Amino acid sequence: MNKEGGGMKKMKYVLVTGGVVSGLGKGVTASSVGVLLKACGLRVTSIKIDPYLNTDAGTMSPFEHGEVYVLDDGGEVDLDLGNYERFLDIKLTRDNNITTGKIYQAVIDKERRGDYLGKTVQVVPHITDAIQEWIERVALIPVDGQPGPADVCVIELGGTIGDIESMPFTEALGQFSYRVGAGNFCLIHVSLVPVISAVGEQKTKPTQHSVRGLRSLGLTPNILACRSTSALEENVKQKISQFCHVPAENIITLYDVPNIWHLPSLLRDQKAHEGILGALNLHGFVKVAREPNLKEWTSRAEFCDMLLEPVRIAVVGKYTGLSDSYLSLLKALLHASVSLRKKLVVDWVPASDIEDETARENPDAYKAAWKLLKGADGVLVPGGFGDRGVEGKILAAKYARENRIPFLGICLGMQIAVIEFARSILGLQDANSTEFDPDTKSPCVVFMPEGSKTHLGGTMRLGSRRTYFQVMDSKSAKLYGNRGFVDERHRHRYEVNPDMVSSLEDAGLSFTGKDETGQRMEIVELPNHPYYIGTQFHPEFKSRPGKPSALFLGLIAAACGQLDPLLHAHKIPKGMAKKISLYQNGNATKFAKIPADGRYSNCNGVHA
Repeated sequence: MNKEGGGMKKMKYVLVTGGVVSGLGKGVTASSVGVLLKACGLRVTSIKIDPYLNTDAGTMSPFEHGEVYVLDDGGEVDLDLGNYERFLDIKLTRDNNITTGKIYQAVIDKERRGDYLGKTVQVVPHITDAIQEWIERVALIPVDGQPGPADVCVIELGGTIGDIESMPFTEALGQFSYRVGAGNFCLIHVSLVPVISAVGEQKTKPTQHSVRGLRSLGLTPNILACRSTSALEENVKQKISQFCHVPAENIITLYDVPNIWHLPSLLRDQKAHEGILGALNLHGFVKVAREPNLKEWTSRAEFCDMLLEPVRIAVVGKYTGLSDSYLSLLKALLHASVSLRKKLVVDWVPASDIEDETARENPDAYKAAWKLLKGADGVLVPGGFGDRGVEGKILAAKYARENRIPFLGICLGMQIAVIEFARSILGLQDANSTEFDPDTKSPCVVFMPEGSKTHLGGTMRLGSRRTYFQVMDSKSAKLYGNRGFVDERHRHRYEVNPDMVSSLEDAGLSFTGKDETGQRMEIVELPNHPYYIGTQFHPEFKSRPGKPSALFLGLIAAACGQLDPLLHAHKIPKGMAKKISLYQNGNATKFAKIPADGRYSNCNGVHA
């Protein structure tokens, strides 16, 4: 790994656990700790442990654990890995998400091969050893684009300390802390310090019990991160220190802040980095800064708080009752809004509430949903599975098309835009997806031939795939900087029927992006509309603070009346469209100025 003189000999580990109740924000805390360490000059990677028996998050409803986050390698993982990627600007792998299902499957596979040489396979030591080996192996995978392993691995243990399903992991991590040795392991325990309204006093007993439970499982906290509505009073901090045997300077308050971008600064201001660096024996290393450089994070957080001019986006979806179902989408909208100096206001519109059936059964809900939709500056229809709310999404797409409201459809959102166009413009009243109507005579969307109809888990078209732009003068191509192609993440079983593409294009729909075969539609646009774009991929998964997704930036810009200047900034130089078109057709060697990533160099020699 790193050599002496500036780095460390051994990997350092920071474990984040949670107590008292779930939903305290362990994921955001782990991400913020990573940002803090990165700001000290360290390279950071992350692992999330989910104690459920599922192999991955792919088959779970968003109402169970929030959105299913998709990685470049096609891994369907917990949404916390999205937080890690956004905060740390890294690219994780499917193995960075450990589940009970993965561990037991790996151990059982080894047992079937006879790798245990006749031994009785048990939770201790075989499951616990497998957990520790997995952590050590994955921690060494580079995730920041640089060669070699990171300096520190931040591990988040999902669930709450004391849960039955997490017992093998707590035992394994207790052994692991001893195995890696003192100075290589730091435990941050996130707990709750509630305020009883009748008394108005911060209560420490839940945290005391949580720490006692943690110690009984063989884990000793170095730092306590206490969630509370306000900063801990000094006497409360001293009481927690006394009863939990944690130095007062290592007790951090995670009080409520206007936006989560404040959290790294909140940790820094309470000297959390000093506690972590001390526990990891990193003080004195040349490469480790004494003070974290969080200037960019601090300015972004403060700037976000000062935004006043609103932009309203109606999200017409199936899972609007739980915002975590669309967490990456929400963050992508926020990144774009802040970039354009607008205050994001999201109006959640249940797709089924704008359907005709709701008008009959619940007129009030119907009117309220349509009022939100008609009051929005832009409309976004996200992905989803199943037929509930599909007709409502189609109505939303029709409203945006006919009223020239900026529209972005993602995955299923693109498919319903195609269905609506076929119904309204081509006059195919029975146009549909075979997902919802297997017997439709006008199948605009069909099942992909390589998919499986018997096994749901991991059988979709998943992960990073390449999309080639077909029309370089399109809005999508310009927003992506006039590249010849773009790599985005996918998660779908159905696709636009290639047999109907020519009819749709003759009627005015433009498929501006396709896959390498030219048979799979990736991006659709209405050229004569202010902003009407659908994508088969999920651009929200690669949006980052300070580096918003191109298509979300386009949606917000169109909703604010700022799209033209944005597109003009990406205007294609004369003659370049033809060169890029030839590049796409396999003639790249003729044009040395077009690099292998599909981008052209502008007149300043800078990649657009």
